[in-house]
Amino acid sequence: MKKYLLTLALPSFFSLAWLEPARADAVAMLKNTLSSTVTLQGRFTQTVTQQSGKPQQSQGQFAIQRPGKFRWSYQAPYEQVIVGDGSSVWLYDPDLRQATVKAFGNALESSPAALLAGDNALEDNYTFKTLPAKGGLSWLEAQPKREDSGFASIKLGIRADQVQEMELLDRFGQVTRIRFDELRRNAKLDAALFRFTPPKGVDVVRE
Repeated sequence: MKKYLLTLALPSFFSLAWLEPARADAVAMLKNTLSSTVTLQGRFTQTVTQQSGKPQQSQGQFAIQRPGKFRWSYQAPYEQVIVGDGSSVWLYDPDLRQATVKAFGNALESSPAALLAGDNALEDNYTFKTLPAKGGLSWLEAQPKREDSGFASIKLGIRADQVQEMELLDRFGQVTRIRFDELRRNAKLDAALFRFTPPKGVDVVRE
């Protein structure tokens, strides 16, 4: 199960039948949401559902400083940390005493983290469409343009100019749902949040 947690940061609309105005509205909504956000922090609850098996839930905290910096910290049921410093992305597993580092572009292109922490060049990596409102949220769907993306589609629920929920479908039919709570936008964040130094004795794997 732990390996699925890590895929989130590494770690969103399609169909030619949709009219261009609707597509433009979807992109504009997300761009407006992101352009008004310099920093964002809060808590998240993540539920991963595979095609067979019991759903697995995890919780933690996150912080984002746009463009390109983020920290995603799982606290339960396993401790894991994912840090993007703008040039590299670190994935640290304290239990395994292992840290994996990837180039920032390779780790984030066509990924959920690129949506939240990246710039506003959304149409370079995604095609968009508007979905019906549900649960008091305005919903969008994003489909990565790259065929080697780990995700088939990403849905975002927006309210009050903030992304409140995300739903990710990967290429194997696994669904990851994320709910954000206690959101604080545009507060000053400690720069140390977005730096990672492997602890002594930790194996470092470079990809």
